Amino acid sequence: MNIKKNNIKMLDCTLRDGGYYTNWDFSSELIGRYLRAMKAAKVDVVELGFRFWGNEGFKGACAFTTDEFLRTLEIPSGLTVGVMLNASDIIMDGALSEERLQLLIPEFASTTPLDLVRIACHVHEFRAALPAASWLKCRGYQVGFNLMQVADRSVQELESLSQEVAAFPVDVLYFADSLGGMQISDVSRVIRALSSSWPGLIGIHTHNNQGLAMSNALKALDEGAAWVDSTIAGMGRGPGNARTEEMVVEVDSLLNRTSDSLPLLSLISSTFGPMKEKKGWGTSIYYYLSGKYGIHPTYIQEMLSDPRYDDEDILAVIDHLRENGAKKFSIDELDIASRFYKGEPRGTWEAASLLEGRDVLILGAGPSVIEHREAIERYVHRQKPLVLALNTRTDIAGELIDFRVASHPVRMLSDVEAHLCLSQPLITPASMLPKNLLASFAEKVLLDFGVGVEPDTFKFGREYCITPSPLVMAYALAVTYSGKAKSISLAGFDGYPRGDARNDEIDMVLQSFKVMNTRQPCVSITPTIHRGIVVKSVYSL
Repeated sequence: MNIKKNNIKMLDCTLRDGGYYTNWDFSSELIGRYLRAMKAAKVDVVELGFRFWGNEGFKGACAFTTDEFLRTLEIPSGLTVGVMLNASDIIMDGALSEERLQLLIPEFASTTPLDLVRIACHVHEFRAALPAASWLKCRGYQVGFNLMQVADRSVQELESLSQEVAAFPVDVLYFADSLGGMQISDVSRVIRALSSSWPGLIGIHTHNNQGLAMSNALKALDEGAAWVDSTIAGMGRGPGNARTEEMVVEVDSLLNRTSDSLPLLSLISSTFGPMKEKKGWGTSIYYYLSGKYGIHPTYIQEMLSDPRYDDEDILAVIDHLRENGAKKFSIDELDIASRFYKGEPRGTWEAASLLEGRDVLILGAGPSVIEHREAIERYVHRQKPLVLALNTRTDIAGELIDFRVASHPVRMLSDVEAHLCLSQPLITPASMLPKNLLASFAEKVLLDFGVGVEPDTFKFGREYCITPSPLVMAYALAVTYSGKAKSISLAGFDGYPRGDARNDEIDMVLQSFKVMNTRQPCVSITPTIHRGIVVKSVYSL
């Protein structure tokens, strides 16, 4: 393939791809500055957002990018305006829905500022979505198709796709490095295969999981691609994309021209730079691993934005997803506890066999356990409660801990080695755990107490429970109550810094438990900020 340099077009999709961090909510003032900066930098096309089907939860104007919205913008002359559709929104029962297309693209190109419509589709959607090109062309639009997740497709598959698209009036055929795992050799292979029967323009959309977004984009141009995507400061889902500010420099060099990047750099300094610091996109070792193992980057993005996941948890999830495959993002797949604990809870161990009539002390992970360790140990020696430690905590003498409690598969994945080194039996929903995880605990004494997760619900059975949250604290409380313990004391449930969402979840669990606990209240013997717990001092017990 041999595309002349003067056919190169830069497409900036900051407001579309970056919308994953802002719910596509950008101020009109920012959009105005953005458009002027793109014009000055000689960017050819701006993709201002999606046209999503459906309206669930708040999303800003760039999630729908309606013709009415576009008419409110001062779009510089000569700047091509585009939007993106998801093929899944226009395919019904395996065929193109012209009715949906009509609703999403209601006007002819002659009556709207919209010039370009790109359709993002997976390979299995490609054939059904292609007739949309003819429909859009009849209405005067430029048409692009973005093939996703093609890195691991064979040359034969890609050549077949090339033959199919050649029969339709598509202006530019894109391929996206969706999972960020492409190497330079992959870029060459894909372009050569797609161009085998497709005589038109090829474009590339790169992701920066492994720090190769710009290198892969430039390699694509060298191989004859004509269109190339980028975003300001690389803003985009997960690790982000090739950076527009750098792409402008490279394309200027290729075309032997000079652009005015000052408005763009000013916009980065004032807005997108601080936004990046706050939102946290950009490559990291976690995104690098997601690219290497073919894991959808949204998994990483979700975990990094959720304070419940620490480094060990994230690595454990990556290992799990690597083994089970995760090319398509699913929040249920990420919420492993909820996914594994759906359906009827089941277990084989009756908690009452050991807990009935006993005073129980549950040890959490708060620093107060270490701060008041000697007093807690004296209390255990004196009062002789049954001591349950959450997960692998070892903040008091090991011989004073009777059992350990663990229920969240992600945490258990990261704690396997530590559990095997600890002598206490482990209370866990063993019969409900995934087989590979259960096999890791083959040498451990497991007390199999089942669990289900339902919002706002505590239920207590002899061999199982239902809790409102996958938190191990909720599971431990339910085990203790199901076991008909005489009393429940807590230590190390200090709480997180103010404003941390984890506090709200724990408060919700405690409030739900308080409603269901008809015997006597939980008592914290160390300091806590949580509501719904009676607080006493370990020093007076």
